Amino acid sequence: MDVKTITFILNGVTQAALLFVLGSGLTLAFGLMRVINLSHGAFYLLGGYIGYAVWTASGNWYFAVIAAALSIGIFGLIFERFMLSRVRGGDLPETLLTVALSMIIADVCLSIWGGHSKSLTAPPEINPSVSIFGVTYGGFRIILMGVAVLIAVALWLILYKTKLGSAVRAGVDDRETVSALGVNIDITYMLVFVLSAVLVGIAGVLGGTYLQLSPGSDTTILTYSLVVIILGGMGSLKGAVVSSLLLGQLLSFGSAYASQYLMFLLFIPMAIILAIRPQGLFGRES
Repeated sequence: MDVKTITFILNGVTQAALLFVLGSGLTLAFGLMRVINLSHGAFYLLGGYIGYAVWTASGNWYFAVIAAALSIGIFGLIFERFMLSRVRGGDLPETLLTVALSMIIADVCLSIWGGHSKSLTAPPEINPSVSIFGVTYGGFRIILMGVAVLIAVALWLILYKTKLGSAVRAGVDDRETVSALGVNIDITYMLVFVLSAVLVGIAGVLGGTYLQLSPGSDTTILTYSLVVIILGGMGSLKGAVVSSLLLGQLLSFGSAYASQYLMFLLFIPMAIILAIRPQGLFGRES
């Protein structure tokens, strides 16, 4: 392969890493908990802007990541406890509530940070030039891939090797029985939603460093995240990994060779797969 093709493949894997961090949070909320959180993209944007504000004030990128994760986690906790829990189980109320919250967050971000694009700069120690297959590549992008792998392993351990994960998976299948066995399913769902919010807060800073933060990007991020979890299968961690890799390569090569048909290239494979397997690549049948 030539250098150009290798670069596109690496860019696709990097985008896949960011998409997985985003999609994994939505997989927890939407795929496992069946919470229709259409404010996911707005959480990403708010987390990125908070990280940007901390970074500009302190000059410390690591503080920005921590601040974004904690602030969006706390915000997700407050939202889940005082608003979302009151409409849980109702698809239409959940949808309207999260859409309304998304619009509010987007307008607040626009009023505070303005309409110009913002971006963070990764520290030099995690962004050295790295040679891969003859291609000089940014070290931060390699770090981003590593972060996605660590998150994937951590989520797998939580979901399949802990009591919390067992309670979540069982609660999805039969909430009443799990509650009758003494598991506080409301608290369990709250913890999972907060974890989802923390992940998207981290993704906001990673995305703001790798790409940019700008008004309207929350809608794009939400669209990509939905494609990841629907294509891979609702609640499937493996599906989120595979669909992120597929979507990342489509975005990389599509942007280079057929940018005018990019949305077509993204949604046609999803439509074909869903026509064959309505539950997605690795989802379970209802």
